[in-house]
Amino acid sequence: MDTAVQTGSRDGSIDRERVGIGVVDLGIVVGLVLFGNVEHGGNPIAEPLASLETVAPFVIGWVAVAALAGVYTRDTLTGTDGVRLTAIAWIAAANVGLMLRGSPLFEGGTTWPFPVVITGIVLVALLGWRLGYAFFLSR
Repeated sequence: MDTAVQTGSRDGSIDRERVGIGVVDLGIVVGLVLFGNVEHGGNPIAEPLASLETVAPFVIGWVAVAALAGVYTRDTLTGTDGVRLTAIAWIAAANVGLMLRGSPLFEGGTTWPFPVVITGIVLVALLGWRLGYAFFLSR
C-alpha cells in the first residue's frame, strides 16, 4: 500500500508576518539581481525597462515556485523546515528564472558563471536573513 508523507501542515491564513517575510524575500531577489545588473554596467534609473527585463524572469520564477511549494503557507516559516523549503524553492526558482532568461522572451543570456553566482548569492542572502529572523524571534 502506498502512503503519502507530509512534512508540514499548511495554514492558508494570511497575516502580517507572512506578508512581511514575502516582501523581504522578494526584495532580496530583486535587490541582488539589480545589484548584479549595476555591477555589469546597467543603470536602473536611465534604463528602467532593461532593468525590469533583467529582474522579471527571477521574480516570475520565485513567485511561481514559492506558490507551488507553499513557502508562505506552512505553519513554520522560519524554523528548520521553513529554511529548508526556502532553499529548495530558491534553487528551483533560480532554474526557472535562468530558463526564462535564456529563452527568446527575455533579453540576456545565461553564460557559465552566471547560474552559479545568481543561485549561490541569493540562496545565501535568503537563508541568512531567514536564520537571522528566526534567531531574533527565539530571543
